[in-house]
Amino acid sequence: MINRFSSRRERLDRSFLAERLRGARGYDRIAGFFSSSILEVAGEELEALAGQVRLVCNSGLHPEDIATAKQAAQAAMRREWCDAEPERFPEAARPRFQRLYDFLRSGKLQVRVVPDAHFGLIHGKAGVLTLADGRQTAFLGSVNESLTAWRLNYELLWEDDSQDAVRWVQEEFDTLWHSPFAVELADAVVQDIGRLAARSVIPDLKDWRARPDPAAPVIESPVYRKEVGLWEHQKHFVKLAFDAHLGAGGRPPGARLVLADQVGLGKTIQLAMAAQLMALSGDRPVLILAPKPLIWQWQGELKTLLDMPCAVWDGQNWVDENAIEHPSAGPESIRKCPRRVGIVSTGLIVAGSQTRDWLVNGRYECVILDEAHRARRRNLTAGKEYDPAEPNNLLRFLWDISPRTRSLLLATATPVQIHPIEAWDLLDALARGSDAVLGGYGSLWRKPQQALELLLGASAATTDDITRWAWMRNPLPPASEGPDYSALRRLLRLTDQDLSASGGSFDQLKPPDLTRIRRVFPRFVEQANPFIRHIVLRTREYLETTIDPATGEPFLKPVQVRLHGERNADAVPLPPFLEDAYRLAEEFCRLLAERAKSGFFRTLLLRRVGSTMEAGRRTVEKLLTEWTTLDDDEDDEETLGQLRTLTIAERAVLQRFLKALEANQERDPKYQIVRAQLLDQGWRELGCIVFSQYFDSVYWLAEQLTADMPGEEIGIYAGARRSGVMHNGVFTGTPREVLKERVGQGEIRVLIGTDAASEGLNLQRLGTLINLDLPWNPSRLEQRKGRIQRIGQLRDTVDIYNLRYAGSVEDRVHELLSERLENIATLFGQIPDILEDLWIDLALGEVDAARKTIDAVPRRHPFQLRYHRVERVDWESCSRVLDAQQRKRALSRGWGEDQS
Repeated sequence: MINRFSSRRERLDRSFLAERLRGARGYDRIAGFFSSSILEVAGEELEALAGQVRLVCNSGLHPEDIATAKQAAQAAMRREWCDAEPERFPEAARPRFQRLYDFLRSGKLQVRVVPDAHFGLIHGKAGVLTLADGRQTAFLGSVNESLTAWRLNYELLWEDDSQDAVRWVQEEFDTLWHSPFAVELADAVVQDIGRLAARSVIPDLKDWRARPDPAAPVIESPVYRKEVGLWEHQKHFVKLAFDAHLGAGGRPPGARLVLADQVGLGKTIQLAMAAQLMALSGDRPVLILAPKPLIWQWQGELKTLLDMPCAVWDGQNWVDENAIEHPSAGPESIRKCPRRVGIVSTGLIVAGSQTRDWLVNGRYECVILDEAHRARRRNLTAGKEYDPAEPNNLLRFLWDISPRTRSLLLATATPVQIHPIEAWDLLDALARGSDAVLGGYGSLWRKPQQALELLLGASAATTDDITRWAWMRNPLPPASEGPDYSALRRLLRLTDQDLSASGGSFDQLKPPDLTRIRRVFPRFVEQANPFIRHIVLRTREYLETTIDPATGEPFLKPVQVRLHGERNADAVPLPPFLEDAYRLAEEFCRLLAERAKSGFFRTLLLRRVGSTMEAGRRTVEKLLTEWTTLDDDEDDEETLGQLRTLTIAERAVLQRFLKALEANQERDPKYQIVRAQLLDQGWRELGCIVFSQYFDSVYWLAEQLTADMPGEEIGIYAGARRSGVMHNGVFTGTPREVLKERVGQGEIRVLIGTDAASEGLNLQRLGTLINLDLPWNPSRLEQRKGRIQRIGQLRDTVDIYNLRYAGSVEDRVHELLSERLENIATLFGQIPDILEDLWIDLALGEVDAARKTIDAVPRRHPFQLRYHRVERVDWESCSRVLDAQQRKRALSRGWGEDQS
């Protein structure tokens, strides 16, 4: 029998659905999308169903997500659910969420999603009902499985209970349901439905401060609702830092930590979230210090991932998250930040500017220093490592500001550059504001040579009970470090508020206690010493090989790297004309070195020529006309103000350089390799990011590629005003956020970026990377790699091609380092920044100095700083959320006239 239904004539939920479902044995349904309102329609009948409800629906999932990465598919499904902003539904929706959650958890409702990209938009809606008496009926129509469709919209529905109709619809359903591209509804979506069912809003910041749950301000922030959320190791650090800041467990309040995770593990978001929580919990300012090229990226991440107001000091004015400048009344205005969180360039500290004096006299809730390894002693020389430190300006600033902030967080992927004393120096800076780090007066940990020799095993393990106790008691590990420390504290009547046991406490120890100390001491040195407790370092290898007991899978999906261009024979040969130009660039740098002390200035042109000859040409044109235009490059901390004019000899060399390039009609050979990888080796289809230090190289490459790849949209990711899309030779400015979204959706397959793209940009959809040039700061190379070898990468192996000209500075460095570079990176987790000096030495022909630099790097890791601890933190079920407006209002308050 065929029945026709129109919502104009009757309510479809009553006349058709509820009646058919009453006592039914099963319901298979093809719907356009999954809606939380499914139980608003015939909910009681659905829940009373004898069998199962199986729903297959659409999703914006990419087939690549499903085919290669279960985690990626789950994350994409969760994002799609969150895009509907179910948290904004009215309070009346809460019972609906609860019923739906219970229905899903019972297993009676099963949902699978299929990607639009594979099946197209599922516009056909149909279903098969197995009725109470065992008969089956099928229906087709415009009705989706939602409240509005069944009850409010104008809809048509056609029912046919013939065997042919039932068989036909069932075949369509089964094809979709059993498709290899169909994925079960993500557990994260089910969990979020349960969270929304119990959701309540904390209306006032004071209420949150009374019970400061770290999940409440962030669970509905963009990083959770638009991105993949936080991973377990990230949540663990944020909770660790925030608990310490509050003084949880009876400890004195204040977090003193070095975050030394490897590149690509998300240090910035961990620190940013900790900063937000600390800012909300107290009334003092939060200061973030980062190298000049990173300050705007910090602000961008705070805004896009946390929806967090903050301001950047641009050297003259504060600029808030909306790009609004706040007029300055002079250098002292740096103490009048219009937001609770202020971001300042470390370059101002390094330069010893007046800014430093204004900042160091403030009082802070938290101070964060990014790339903290730049805070170093000046007098680190072989044989004199343990001399009293002569701090550089940045380290001295840490010494001075440490006592003036409740919490101090230092971030670096290389706490040790060339000697373990550097790690001790960072702890010493933390300790100047808290005895919890290295202990109080008389602590052996405040004596660097003794402390490091103990950790390195250079000194024989002490067999003296008094000395063992001296190492353990000051500072005495908190009770949370284990039952042995808890027992010792009980014996001595010490709470966790007591950081150390007194010198006379040894006399209170009985023979069983001394036995305990002898047994515990080796484990204390390995697992509970101040270095382990205050340097948080999780390696990629650890996260990729350690199984999360809650999921049965590694904490991090393993991503291998396949390198290309590493053999000596892979260096890019220069044709004669270009080789002549390169030698002239070297001659110019030698002339410049005679009157410039800075290694940056002396090698300025060679850095750019080593990128591309086109970057070298444009640089020379600028040098011959207007110096200041070079100051716009995003990688340069320094200014050319001290070298406003060229000598006659320098100008003559540059003019010869231009003539050499004009005589050459050949394409830059680097371009031919990039083109071949993209078109002949299939890297375009895999998705590719091409990096260069210089915008001149980026734009030139985009112009070349657009001619050879007509119709292909090529993204350019650089400064805010320089980013856009090159399409058929036409450049269109595009916001960086739009570029990121289009890369994530697979619409842009080739992205060319400056190092502005090497921080804070997630490119998991791209599987290949080409380094058009090799930055002289080695950490930049690691940061670039971290854009694709990162959390959420779809592929098991990513490909990276490193380009360098034969005979160039980069080639000479590669030859010198080729035997040791991989070993150094493996030992330290990242190539130490100190090796930038090696590039400069070789550029200026100082080979012996270069060898001395590389030989200074240890051939084995000085000690294993391994904080291999990740504890699961359940934030995803947090149903008590802080009112968003209250949160933003608190963070939008300025520092005020007086911080002290």
